Amino acid sequence: MALERLSLLRNAHRRRESSYDRSGGNRDSVRVAPGASHCLAELNGPGVIRHLWITALGDCPHLLRTASLRIWWDDHPEPSVDAPLGDFFGNGFGDTVNFASLPLQMMPQDGKGMNCFFPMPFHKSARVEVWNESDQPLEHLFYYVDWEEHGSLDPEQAYFHAAFRRQNPTAGISDQGMSNWDYQMEGSNRDGADNYLVLDVAGRGHYVGCVVAIHNLRVTDQNNWYGEGDDMFFIDGDALPSLHGTGTEDYFLTAWGPRQKFCGPYAGLTMPGGENYSGRLSMYRFHIEDPVMFDRSLRFSIEHGHANRRADDWSSVAYWYMQAPASPLHPRVPADLRIPWPADHLPGLPCVEK
Repeated sequence: MALERLSLLRNAHRRRESSYDRSGGNRDSVRVAPGASHCLAELNGPGVIRHLWITALGDCPHLLRTASLRIWWDDHPEPSVDAPLGDFFGNGFGDTVNFASLPLQMMPQDGKGMNCFFPMPFHKSARVEVWNESDQPLEHLFYYVDWEEHGSLDPEQAYFHAAFRRQNPTAGISDQGMSNWDYQMEGSNRDGADNYLVLDVAGRGHYVGCVVAIHNLRVTDQNNWYGEGDDMFFIDGDALPSLHGTGTEDYFLTAWGPRQKFCGPYAGLTMPGGENYSGRLSMYRFHIEDPVMFDRSLRFSIEHGHANRRADDWSSVAYWYMQAPASPLHPRVPADLRIPWPADHLPGLPCVEK
């Protein structure tokens, strides 16, 4: 219906905040010192942020993991959006790749033009900032914040949220003395105990998707498939999942241990990994047509390997809407614990968080 709605007249005013050179010159970026924050926009509502575009350059090798996007709604004391820049815009590890989904896109050159089209309504105010948590300056931050100024908003318009998590490594088991089939495919887990937790939130709202990044940390010359873990949604305090999936690749709408890059409107595999599923993998799933509604609470988790037998490096950004602005309820991951393993990391080395 997006094209159909273009002909409908709207009672709003288009507004923009950007990094353009206020002197009229061509110095259209800002510098963010180590440990400092830059306010991209401070807006008075009612309004809706419709589009964010950001590109950032600096000498920090982990720039898009150590710089965070944070957004506050209606003077709430804590941010409702808090995630590393790269992961927020749809790809893990602070890497950029060319891909296009409906709500998130990374555009050439090499994915460095990062775009978000999730609508973000606010009733009174919004504050958008980038926090440089590295020990090096962010030399060039360019941005647009495109938004609509409204006279009023439907009171049922909910607030956008996003939060980052990492578990490095997940709590798996040793494969010693087991066949590869038993290790990868056997075992049982009905209640989601020890799953990788993507989102755990209280209140009324709906979940609209996630980006998940996995670094394969297992050394084997046998099939080293990282997936097979079921997705599980526990809605409004359910003891057992209301929605129980059939495997990691199935939740992300792929099949049969995918090894090919693919980008669709609602799901994709932006980093398919190396030979035998080695190295870095990143994937997304957006519930645009099928949001998961909850009245009191939602807990969403995924097995890390079937029955949680694998010990890999998992990280994620969850996206959801809430009836009231809230702070992400998970403990915040500090910048030094967000830094990924090197892309060529030998997974047989100790799996310590660093």
